[in-house]
Amino acid sequence: MLRLVEDSFNDSYISTIGVDFKIRTIVRNGKSFKMQVWDTAGQERFRTITSSYYRGALGIVMVYDITNAVTFESIPKWLEEVDRYSQESVCKLLLGNKCDMEEERKVPQQDGERYAKDNALIFVETSAKSSANVESSFNKLVDEILETMYE
Repeated sequence: MLRLVEDSFNDSYISTIGVDFKIRTIVRNGKSFKMQVWDTAGQERFRTITSSYYRGALGIVMVYDITNAVTFESIPKWLEEVDRYSQESVCKLLLGNKCDMEEERKVPQQDGERYAKDNALIFVETSAKSSANVESSFNKLVDEILETMYE
């Protein structure tokens, strides 16, 4: 979230506890849109808190760490939560983060691509550290949200 909203990265970043949010303004076709970007904790113990934030969301990003297979293996549980509590029309993005750490990769890119395709998710691998694909992944999600809103 820091890389996306503030274009910054902190090596000693501590995982979100509970919920945090930032605002980012984007422009599409000459119109400004104010996006609220919510960062909810990924730990199991926060699941009851975070699920309430899905209800009003237009887009949801689920992030896993490509160097930690356990994080990818938890995505189906998170997707189930998203599908249970969010609007049917919510746009969903699956992000494989830390693509700058290829030598430590534990989750093949093809696994992320396949899972995304099988579940109708947008898929992108990113690096918060180098900022690779961070902006473009957000733009893909925003474009899909706007397309869904104006159908």
